[in-house]
Amino acid sequence: MKLILLATLAFAVNAFAQSVKSNIPYVENGHARHVLDIYAPANAKNLPVVFWIHGGGWTQGDKTDVKLKPQWFMDKGFVFVSTNYRLLPEVDMGTLIRDVAKAFGWMEIHIAEYGGDPKRVLVGGHSAGAQLAAFICTDDRYLKAEGASLDCLIGCVPVDGDTYDVPAIIETAETRLRVHHLPPRVNGHREKFGGTPEKHIDFSAVTHVAKGKGIPPFLILHVAAHPDTSAQAARLGNALKEAGVPTTVFGAKDTSHVKLNDDLGLPDDPATKALDTFVTGLLKK
Repeated sequence: MKLILLATLAFAVNAFAQSVKSNIPYVENGHARHVLDIYAPANAKNLPVVFWIHGGGWTQGDKTDVKLKPQWFMDKGFVFVSTNYRLLPEVDMGTLIRDVAKAFGWMEIHIAEYGGDPKRVLVGGHSAGAQLAAFICTDDRYLKAEGASLDCLIGCVPVDGDTYDVPAIIETAETRLRVHHLPPRVNGHREKFGGTPEKHIDFSAVTHVAKGKGIPPFLILHVAAHPDTSAQAARLGNALKEAGVPTTVFGAKDTSHVKLNDDLGLPDDPATKALDTFVTGLLKK
């Protein structure tokens, strides 16, 4: 009984030995969604940072949907930042991405106040957030507009995204519907990403992958049984590898789009083990 009580107490101390600051504005007098949350271990100082971008099809979702990730990363010695951004259709895709970049720019300026190191940032995200994470880590224009750059990035972890190559997913989805004589989707990827081939190409992370840009190492997690996210993971992974960017593509078995993300942080979860190996390698550099 005494051992159980001590173990419970140790868990409680670990769970609460942290600082959580919620709904911090990253735009002065901005929109209600121009806010982020910061999770920091107790007495944090000069720790690497995770900048996390939620999913939801670019039309919904919230920064609080992080499940086990803040605690897992804090246990690894990180400060964890989770951001909101304005959503479609209230804004267009370019404005949405600029919101994410603004949050990143604010974080880089202020994160030292919360114990983080602005020069060691890992970017991650799930689903739509995976596209946004991969995009800002390959297309440096958006971060540069906010006074930031790829130089501060130590890694990128997109989780089960299907839009690293937007024209490819549009063709895949529309062909599938056409050959099965099904009606076209309303407000699908074609519309979400601007409606023109030029915008579809420009909003694709693979378009901006190139040697010598300072693109950080990638761990691309995806559901092994999902044909679209698996193909997109391979597409992005191959582009990064061809550009000389250290890249690991991990297909998780016996899981789903939501479960893969929710289970990150569980001790026996295979994707979490891949994440642990990736993060451990980054911190050794």
